[in-house]
Amino acid sequence: MVAKITTDEDVPGQIRSLLAGGLKTEVFPRADSHENVAEIIDRLRAADEDIKALLVIAGFTDHPVEHGGMEQACGTCMYYLIHRHFCELPELAVPVEPQWSCRLWRI
Repeated sequence: MVAKITTDEDVPGQIRSLLAGGLKTEVFPRADSHENVAEIIDRLRAADEDIKALLVIAGFTDHPVEHGGMEQACGTCMYYLIHRHFCELPELAVPVEPQWSCRLWRI
């Protein structure tokens, strides 16, 4: 999964377009427990390079999501690579913007 998505130069624009176009994603429930994370990760692995499916399963939004009294944005997530604008979670490995969010957010 990682190699194709990370080398395709159209991916950032495709993601922006899908999110701006109102793609319905699974924003909730957030991945607050080990069981939730494992279930989401298993589903992401099964998506096998389908960028739209990855966005839906991971619950991506083009804006921060407030959950548990915290604003959850990619820019504050432990998986965010600030200089590359990239999510390094192996099951995602996609370009992201700091104001976006997904339900696998971690501090």
